[in-house]
Order: sequence, then structure tokens, then C-alpha cells
Amino acid sequence: MGRVIMAALAYWVAVFAPAFALGVVRTLWLAPQIGALAAVAVEVPIVLAISWFAARVAVRRWRLGRGEAAAMGACAFALLMLAEWGLALRFGQSSAGWLVEMMTTPGMLGLAGQVGFAGMPWFFTRRCREGNLV
Repeated sequence: MGRVIMAALAYWVAVFAPAFALGVVRTLWLAPQIGALAAVAVEVPIVLAISWFAARVAVRRWRLGRGEAAAMGACAFALLMLAEWGLALRFGQSSAGWLVEMMTTPGMLGLAGQVGFAGMPWFFTRRCREGNLV
């Protein structure tokens, strides 16, 4: 289980750092220009592409099977949600306000991307088993 947690932590860091930077760009510059929903729609595919590459590296590095990769994704998702919640609180948003924001259309699109991030390691192991190493 230790290697699953190490893989999850590495995966989370590899994706969260650039996603955080993209989130700053989205929030401060892109959303005021094109709107919140369009800005999230621009950001999500970029973060999912980063997730794909980071998942490949982590799954291969720690030699995870399908179940372990699913656990890795779940752990990384938990870290992501805790970090997002912590950042919301740090920047003056209440827990309730953070949850309400998740229920907006841009919030749901972002959450769908985060679920994609969580599933990426499992998806990658599935593709490996089928011989489709992308």
C-alpha cells in the first residue's frame, strides 16, 4: 500500500502544480475576458493531458496493477479535494460557499475534469493491458 500512496502523492504533485498555475491564469485573466464556463472549458483538457502523462509515469514507475492504479487515483483525488478546499478557506471562502460553487455549471465541469484526473491511472492500466500504449 505504501507504493500506492507514494504514487498518488507524486501524481497529485505532478498535476496539481501546473493546474494551480493554470487556475490562476483562468481566474485572473481568462475568465474576465471570455467568461467562467469558457475559461474552465479551456483549462480542463490541458489539465487532463497533463494527468495522462503524469499517470503514465506514476503507473510505470511504481509498477501498479489495475486495482492499485484505481486506489492511486482515489488517493490523489482525495488530496486534490483537500487542497482545493484548503485553498478556498485560505482565500476567504467558506466551506459552504466552496460546495455551492461546485454546483454551478463551471464548477461541475471542473469537477468532471477532477473525476477524470482520478480515473486516469486506472484508464492507463486498462489501455496497457489491451496493448494500446498511447
